[in-house]
Amino acid sequence: MNYPVFKIHEIDYGTPPSYSDKEVTLEIDGNQVTVAAGTSLMRAAVDAGIAVPKLCATDSLEPFGSCRLCLVEIEGRKGFPASCTTPAEAGMKVRTQTPKLQELRKGVMELYISDHPLDCLTCAANGDCELQDMAGVVGLRNVRYGVGETSVAGITGRHHLAAAKDESNPYFTYDPSKCIVCNRCVRACEETQGTFALTISGRGFESRVSAGMDEPFMQSECVSCGACVQACPTATLTEKSVIELGQPEHSVITTCAYCGVGCAFKAEMKGNQVVRMTPWKDGKANEGHSCIKGRFAWGYATHKDRITRPMIRASITDPWQEVSWEVAVGHAASEFKRIQAQHGRDSVGGITSSRCTNEEAYLVQKLVRTAFGNNNVDTCARVCHSPTGYGLGQTYGTSAGTQTFKSVDQADVILVIGANPNEAHPVFGSRMKKRLRQGARLIVIDPRAIDLVNSAHVKADYHLQLRPGTNVAVISALAHVVVTEGLVDEAYVAERCDPKSFAQWRDFVAQPQNSPEAMEAVSGVPAELLRGAARLYASKGKNAAIYYGLGVTEHAQGSTMVMGIANLAMATGNVGREGVGVNPLRGQNNVQGSCDMGSFPHELPGYRHISDATVRGEFEAAWGVALQAEPGLRIPNMFDAALEGSFKGLYCVGEDIVQSDPNTQHVAAALSAMECIVVQDIFLNETAKYAHVFLPGASFLEKDGTFTNAERRISRVRQVMPPLAGNGDWEATQLLANALGYPMAYTHPERIMAEIAALTPSFAGVSYEKIERLGSVQWPCNEHTPEAGTDIMHVGGFVRGKGRFMLTQYVATDEKVTRKFPLILTTGRVLSQYNVGAQTRRTDNSRWYEEDRLEIHPHDAEERGIRQDDWVGIASRAGQTVLRAEVSERVQPGVVYATFHFPESGANVITTDSSDWATNCPEYKVTAVQVSKVSQLSDWQQQYNRFNHTQQALLAQAGGPLTSEEATR
Repeated sequence: MNYPVFKIHEIDYGTPPSYSDKEVTLEIDGNQVTVAAGTSLMRAAVDAGIAVPKLCATDSLEPFGSCRLCLVEIEGRKGFPASCTTPAEAGMKVRTQTPKLQELRKGVMELYISDHPLDCLTCAANGDCELQDMAGVVGLRNVRYGVGETSVAGITGRHHLAAAKDESNPYFTYDPSKCIVCNRCVRACEETQGTFALTISGRGFESRVSAGMDEPFMQSECVSCGACVQACPTATLTEKSVIELGQPEHSVITTCAYCGVGCAFKAEMKGNQVVRMTPWKDGKANEGHSCIKGRFAWGYATHKDRITRPMIRASITDPWQEVSWEVAVGHAASEFKRIQAQHGRDSVGGITSSRCTNEEAYLVQKLVRTAFGNNNVDTCARVCHSPTGYGLGQTYGTSAGTQTFKSVDQADVILVIGANPNEAHPVFGSRMKKRLRQGARLIVIDPRAIDLVNSAHVKADYHLQLRPGTNVAVISALAHVVVTEGLVDEAYVAERCDPKSFAQWRDFVAQPQNSPEAMEAVSGVPAELLRGAARLYASKGKNAAIYYGLGVTEHAQGSTMVMGIANLAMATGNVGREGVGVNPLRGQNNVQGSCDMGSFPHELPGYRHISDATVRGEFEAAWGVALQAEPGLRIPNMFDAALEGSFKGLYCVGEDIVQSDPNTQHVAAALSAMECIVVQDIFLNETAKYAHVFLPGASFLEKDGTFTNAERRISRVRQVMPPLAGNGDWEATQLLANALGYPMAYTHPERIMAEIAALTPSFAGVSYEKIERLGSVQWPCNEHTPEAGTDIMHVGGFVRGKGRFMLTQYVATDEKVTRKFPLILTTGRVLSQYNVGAQTRRTDNSRWYEEDRLEIHPHDAEERGIRQDDWVGIASRAGQTVLRAEVSERVQPGVVYATFHFPESGANVITTDSSDWATNCPEYKVTAVQVSKVSQLSDWQQQYNRFNHTQQALLAQAGGPLTSEEATR
């Protein structure tokens, strides 16, 4: 493949047009230009191929007009207006280049340079500095105002050249001596990120950019998204990697491998070395924005902990032995064959990862179904968004979000349920906050006071602070108000929905036991708040959008709640157009894609059931083998079968089930009972400590393929450096399939996608050629859709035909508080860390968050004699662990909250095996616990430390490569 290579230095000129329906024609430097009314003169000039000098303007920010470089002359008008803030008008005659303008611009630039270090040759921004470029454009050749000397009119020069740098942030430096106070960083923090962490302090000559109240960046509210660094036109804000490595010489467009937003980045390179990751302005999901993880936390890809040689061992108590790829793959295949010969065909299985590409996930499930000969394949989506697939499939006919991220720009009311976009999906969170600042109304349903409830220029109209586990009670109460107060969109329902199911649902939710007053006792949410929120969401003539996360799905009634959300949106007519919809915020980069690719034991790619003989026949013809018609084992079933003795072998790609799955001790016991575990990953993670074969994986920087984000957007992942282990993940799976006796002969992931498209109707129009040409496509993408696929789902009709309402009876969770366990634990994430932390813990992101903590309300803490930073024991019926206390009013009395990013914390040691009734998605969000002050680690943590020390010692003893004969012995 020939990958697009982009130049490094790009200059933006003015904000894009406002796209008014009216057009105006004017003359710029003698050229006739027609643009939309409201377009700035600078932008109009760009459209005419005329570049106007500028420093404070950029197409990602609103015009500001402070630098005075973009001055123009307009015939018939006095003065020299700034072209970035002056709208084009019909009949204008504009000049951008005249002797007077040249004189003015040169004078302005001279003032800038008089207070700027003249160290261009040694400056990190040399060659990538807009100030340097503009000095050349305006023809500045000397500076009359000598620093520290007598200048014009006898005024002694003043300067900021001795201003101290702020090096507190590990990823970028702030050098105020090079600041020209253009405000671009401040505006980026406000307009793009929405944090409002930067300001201009002082006045006149004393003006300077400051973080917070003149604090170091690391002590301020700055979230290190990098928007300020990207906006800076000088070397004032500069990545430390650029200072260390110098300017990059080429770049490759790829897709971030963190959350489900799927941000596009330019990996800016020197050879095979990444210099920086710059968010790509043409990325449809992020439009040039980023977060701390995608922008800066990529160093894990070359971390010293990377395992780059295959390893094998007979027992987990034996040292690892480095071997060749041929020996490792051959050994794994022979072990799987032996196990199946002794224990039957169904005694082995595989787990795919949401961190891997679509093509890699497809190959793993194909290997299981063809080479293993069973359907024992599952994915980590089982433990996060499997209820989304079931709930939306039952109601709408497809298991995916309905909108693009951009759709939120048209929302009038936003309902956020069980999600924390600022922390878990920050780029989308910034977009949502921008819409809220523009006037959209906000409802938050969450047991915890997340930032959206009340933060900079954003305040929720309603915060329904429910008790964990009562989601369905709340959604039923909202539906009750909609039905009983005449807020149903009757015309929409009559046209688009199944009348019988609607009538049954309407009668059900109208019952008194579903009223806000009845449900107040269950959920703890005051009835008047429930009624107010329902009325706001169902406002006539308003666009209302729902965004939800794991706080919806990771419950015993996760699937029920998803169906309840779908019901509410249908009843109010909020599906099938811009600004509305039901939108699951996917946690990992390719959760959507791993599900699309058939990674569940009951479904083939495209969500078609394995029992469908016609569908199965298509795959049998393409794959050349007979497929089992019965669904295979889910992940929890694999664990139970292992403990029973019937499941003995596992191929686990890119997933750390020991740390991420509930009831850690149960998972560890199940893995200990297996005879051959093959782990394919970039680090020796917690699961790999129980492995017998380790196949080194590839980071996203070493991958070629595609990811599918939460808006069903399929984007290219392009390899920017060769795999450190010599093989990509798809190549490793192919090697194993061949060794097992099932031939695979793909030469590139593009060939795998071609096969996916041929066998999956919703992907029929997807190709690498199309993605390269269009930037991305969204499924469904086939002959029935536009070329780029489908941006808004269910326009004019639902995928299943008529939308189906489902009854959502509230059933209290089995996980109840008792005298022994009087508190409810719920879990979540923080901005700087990601999931199990395998990637972010190996970067400087740990400077922001270095350990998991337990948030506890001051009332509950006082009752237990707990103070801030005390060590506390958390015990449940599954186990116990110890964390440090964070006394906080973010949680309500009776509720505690913990993160799960660090393996030694053992957060999942205390989560139970309670799960969703339809999908077995674990009930991470509701665990009855007791909390007490302690002075030592839990028994589990002490055992973990001993086991971890032993495994590290065994790794340190790893010998050199074995011969095939030695490995066989």
